[in-house]
Amino acid sequence: MTKLKLSAIPDDRPVKITVELPAPVHRDLVAYAEVLGRETGKTVADPAKLIAPMLARFMMTDRAFSRARRDAKSG
Repeated sequence: MTKLKLSAIPDDRPVKITVELPAPVHRDLVAYAEVLGRETGKTVADPAKLIAPMLARFMMTDRAFSRARRDAKSG
């Protein structure tokens, strides 16, 4: 079984933004959605919905960002 960094996508009220992705990144996003669908048993109808949880996970696990954010709050 594949160990993906994402799990179920929370149902939150979104803020709309527009993002242009290079074609290879979009293909990878679609492929990720397919693998995630197989892993969770739930089809990801719109791979673009993965972008927000991916960004959130990336920022949450970026130690330099966490440190800079903590330093900014304390300084």
